[in-house]
Order: sequence, then structure tokens, then C-alpha cells
Amino acid sequence: MATSGIDVSKWQGEIDWQRVKNAGVQFALLRAGYGDSLSYPYQIDETFEYNYAECKRVGMPVGAYWYSYATTEEMARQEARSCIAALKGKLFEYPIYYDVEEMRIFQTGRTNEIIKAFCGEMEKAGYWVGIYIYRAAAQQYLTERTRTRYAMAIAEYGSKLNYDGRVDGISGDVDHDWCYVDYPKLIKERGKNGFPVPAPKLMYHTLRETPIVQFEGTEPAGKTVQVYGRKTVCGVQYGRVTDNGWISLKDCVQLQQEIVQTR
Repeated sequence: MATSGIDVSKWQGEIDWQRVKNAGVQFALLRAGYGDSLSYPYQIDETFEYNYAECKRVGMPVGAYWYSYATTEEMARQEARSCIAALKGKLFEYPIYYDVEEMRIFQTGRTNEIIKAFCGEMEKAGYWVGIYIYRAAAQQYLTERTRTRYAMAIAEYGSKLNYDGRVDGISGDVDHDWCYVDYPKLIKERGKNGFPVPAPKLMYHTLRETPIVQFEGTEPAGKTVQVYGRKTVCGVQYGRVTDNGWISLKDCVQLQQEIVQTR
């Protein structure tokens, strides 16, 4: 099912986000900045903080995008570091897109390497990352590997997908987006974009020669848990969850003192 969104920057001026939401917009992609803002702080979009705060206030799910001027992999990594600094402390339900539109990037002959450099830095920082690019450039300059490796936001400026228009709460035209992936669900499930990493589903097993006991749960590492599935003298077994989701089970007599101490 498609969801309806918009992408905005300072060029849309001050937006009334409550009116935008009331008009049926379901998500927004906010320009966070462009280029190397760590060296040139004015390259943070001047409306980013306002737009983010207002979207959160009215309950509008958001993603972000960073406009690129990089012509080398190192420049792309610096743009990623700039983007990460701008996003720090914020939560995004939609991907963080690398906006690749400048002809100078395509003329390098290394567009895919530049994209990989930016996206690699973003992924190491825990972000679900994508590429914002116009259709003709995606077809001409991106490899199949790049197009399928990252989330894709395709801009179409011709007559086939002419979605620019007006939205109540915004003066002037704004880009209209359609999304066909449930990113909020996926991003939260995988603990990306500032959301906490969920506790893993765990399989407990014994180190003795006994059948494997399987139990799915979301207990944090270090917690003592009661596991049903194999009888002991006391009727149950206890185990302690480890960081990798595997534990050796002990019967309740062996672990009784530990359990008391950890409560």
C-alpha cells in the first residue's frame, strides 16, 4: 500500500505542519543539509531543526536527505560525517537519503564508489540509508548492484510522474512522494535511525548431553530466566542469557542462590 509524502527544504519557507498533516500527508523527507557542513556550518539547512521539531510535535513520520557535491570517496565520507553530526539525537522513521544530482559527480566516472563511501559511513553509524536521484541518472550512472543495495527515492521531472503540487500549510509548490515500503516498521524492528535495537529472539541450549531446548524470547543479556521444556528435580530449569543468545541451563538447585542475588 502506497503512502503519501513530501520532501522539503528551506525553499518551502516556514511550514504549518499541523495543516500539512490534516491535508493527508503521511510522511516527510527533510533536507538536513549539503556538502561538508563540519567545515562550513552554514550548509546545515536553516529550516531543518524547525521542521524536525514540528513534525515530531504533530506526529508526522520523517526521513532526511543530504545533498551531495562530492567528487571523491573521501569527500563523500566527510559529507556522511557531516550528516551524522546533524542527525545526532534524532529519530527517523524513514531512510536517510544521499541526494545525488550534480553533474560533476556523474562526470567523475566514480558515482557508484562515491555513493558507497557515503552509505558505508552512514550504515556504520546505524542508519538505514538510501539514494535520492532522478530516474535518467539512475539508469545511466548507477550499477544494478547500487540500485538494489540501497533504498531508492527516484525523482521524475518529466510528464510520466509529475507530482509537484500544492499542499495546505505550504506556500508554493512542493515535491509529492509515494512510498511503497513500510519503512517505519522495518526501521524500528531493526533498531536503525536512532531507534533502540530490540532484544534478540533467543535459543537456549544445554551444554550437557540433553536435547536442545528451544525458547523464543526478548530477555536482555545477563538476566536469569525460567525455561520450560525439560524437567529437573524442581520441575523447571533456569538459565542466564548471554550476549549472543545462547546459554547453558542449570537446574534450580544450582542456580537458586544466583537468582535470589539478582532479583
